Amino acid sequence: MATKKPILGMIAGNGILPVLVARGAKEAGYRVCCVGLRYQYDSELPSECDTFSIAGMARVGRWVRLLKKWGVNDAIMVGGVGKTAMHKKFSVLRLTPDLTTLLLWYRRLRHDRRDATVLAAIADELRKSGVTLIDSTTHIPEHLAVNGILGKVQPSQMQSADIKFGWPLLSQNVAMHIGQCIAVREGDVLAVEAIEGTAALIERAGSLCKKTGWTLLKTAADDHDMRADVPSIGTETIKQVAAAGCRCIAVGTGRVILLDAPKVIAAANDAGIALVGV
Repeated sequence: MATKKPILGMIAGNGILPVLVARGAKEAGYRVCCVGLRYQYDSELPSECDTFSIAGMARVGRWVRLLKKWGVNDAIMVGGVGKTAMHKKFSVLRLTPDLTTLLLWYRRLRHDRRDATVLAAIADELRKSGVTLIDSTTHIPEHLAVNGILGKVQPSQMQSADIKFGWPLLSQNVAMHIGQCIAVREGDVLAVEAIEGTAALIERAGSLCKKTGWTLLKTAADDHDMRADVPSIGTETIKQVAAAGCRCIAVGTGRVILLDAPKVIAAANDAGIALVGV
C-alpha cells in the first residue's frame, strides 16, 4: 500500500517565492494545497500545487475553511502583498472583508498594523481551527543567503568599509521594526527603508547619489518571526540596483532569501555587483 503523503498548506501572495516553496515541498514529498490571494499570486503557482483555490486578501475565514477542508495541519504563509493599501481611508472595507477578518481588524489590528501584529492575529485565528503556521523558509534552505562572498565580484575597500559601518545601524533599524534595508556610501546613510519597500528605497538612493558604488544592506532582526515577511532579493532587485548605481549588496546570513539563488548570483555577476553574506 502506498504511503499517504503529508500535506502542506500554503497561503500565497505575490512573487516567485511561493513557487519556490511549492517546488521544495513537493521535492520533499509533500502534497501542496494552496490558497492563492486574489490578484497577487504568480501565474506559475497553480501548476506547482496539488490543490489550488483563490481567496481574497481580506477573506481570512475562507482561508481557514479551505485549509481545514483539505486536511491541513501545518501551513506556510509566503509572498508579498500591497501593505500600503492598509493605510488608506476605510482600507479594511475596500478589501471586502469577511466577518472573520472584520473581527480580527476590530479586536487586534485597527490600532496596530505592524507586520508582527498582523501575523500573530492570523496565526492565532488559524490555530483555533487546528492549523499551525510554520517557518516559511522550511522548504527552501538552498535559497537562503550564506556567509561570505556569494558571487565572482569582490567588494571594493570602500564597500567593505561601508558594510562594516552600516551593519550596526541596520541592525538597530530592524530591531525597532522600522525597515529591513538601508543604503550607504562612504560612511553616509543615503536612504532608510520604511513601509514603501525596497524598490522605492533603491530609487531614492540612486537619485540622491549620482556617483556609482553605493552599497545596499538588507537583513531581518534577531527576533524576526520567520513565519512571514522574510526579507528577500531577486533578479529584479539586481536590475534595479544596477540602474541606480549600486555596486554591492550585503545580506544577512540565513535571514534573507535569494529568490532563486543561482539566478540571483548569476545576475549580480553579470551586472558587476558584489553580493556578500554577513
